[in-house]
Amino acid sequence: MADFLKTFRQRKDSLSAQLKQKSIVDSKPVPIDIWLLVAVVGLLTIGTIEIYSSSAVFALKKFDDATHFVKRQFFFLILGSVALWLGANTNYRWLKRYTYPLLAFTFLLLGMVLFVGVKINGANRWFNLGLFLFQPVELAKLSLVCYLAYSLAEKQNKMRIFSIGFVPHLLVCGFMVLLILQQPDLGTSFILAATTLLLLFVAGTKISYILTAVLFAAPVGYMMNIVGSPWRMKRFMAYLNPQAFSQDTAYQIIQSQIAVGSGGLHGAGLGLGRQQLGYMPDGHSDFIIAAIGEEWGFVGILVVLALFAMIAWRGLRAATKARDLFGSYLAYGISMGFVFQALIHMSVTFGIIPAKGLTLPFVSYGGSSLVVSMYLVGVLLSVSSRRFARKKKRSLVNGRFAKRHRPKLVIVRETQ
Repeated sequence: MADFLKTFRQRKDSLSAQLKQKSIVDSKPVPIDIWLLVAVVGLLTIGTIEIYSSSAVFALKKFDDATHFVKRQFFFLILGSVALWLGANTNYRWLKRYTYPLLAFTFLLLGMVLFVGVKINGANRWFNLGLFLFQPVELAKLSLVCYLAYSLAEKQNKMRIFSIGFVPHLLVCGFMVLLILQQPDLGTSFILAATTLLLLFVAGTKISYILTAVLFAAPVGYMMNIVGSPWRMKRFMAYLNPQAFSQDTAYQIIQSQIAVGSGGLHGAGLGLGRQQLGYMPDGHSDFIIAAIGEEWGFVGILVVLALFAMIAWRGLRAATKARDLFGSYLAYGISMGFVFQALIHMSVTFGIIPAKGLTLPFVSYGGSSLVVSMYLVGVLLSVSSRRFARKKKRSLVNGRFAKRHRPKLVIVRETQ
């Protein structure tokens, strides 16, 4: 990470100097990032197989169709493939032009979902669009990263100024997090906050500002979201002593740990997991890594980790080689967002942190989550391919569109 930050900041300084001179020289475009595609396709394949294996019994019992969830997942995969193609074949700089309208639209949806959204398990997070449920929080991941990338690139030389380089970004992120916490969704709020602070750090904000924000937010967040919320307090107590809450709050965590432990090194085999027979709820979504651990074993978990590590590697590489600072920050924010979400999902399953309802990108069953995630991969491919050259400005002197300036006739009179 230290080597990346050094390389990234050298690249940023180089881009800044070129922008000042208004003479960016575009490097040659490169082929599409096949390694990134392989990682994403690998995760999608593992996820689709495991969604069917872990949900067949539950789907048969509830919908009288063992393939209910996997058929819907194929539908989402088709939509996601279209979204990925659009993201990869569109100049990512269009996001720069529509950053603020996209951000305003996201705030509008986050506010509306609290009043007219579908309520599931006590949470107002979804709009019912008929064919599927849409979560506006997925759009928030895109709009916040776009805003940060645009703003950080514009304020590149003022990042160490508290009122310019730190406060505005923290306020936008804080307002978005407050709306998401009302749904409530603590997991996504943490991802957005962590991505914001990390991008500020990469952009050159003073570390003292970031540490102060963390030290201030930690106790406030604990009091408001843990102590001030009885059911979250119960989850926290269940995290400290799972056995005392094994029949209610900690039931999923204990069952997921049993699933991972019983899988051993190589797993029980596809379709042979016992926890999939109704003992572990949400094995196809919020706890899918536990289902993979039971049927694919420790080796399967390592494969998933390796594929996410590959996404992080290719994303950081795209950030260091992007044509402009906007693309650099965009690639860094997208790739780190995927990594944060994957780490939180796995940490919850393994009992490292308290339980949160958070899916595993590209692997868990989902509609809007999968489509938006695949579009973000398309944007990442657009940045890494460097196929969209920056248009050269028309010269005022030379060039086809230059105006012809005729020399003015100057009459000089001699005076005696």
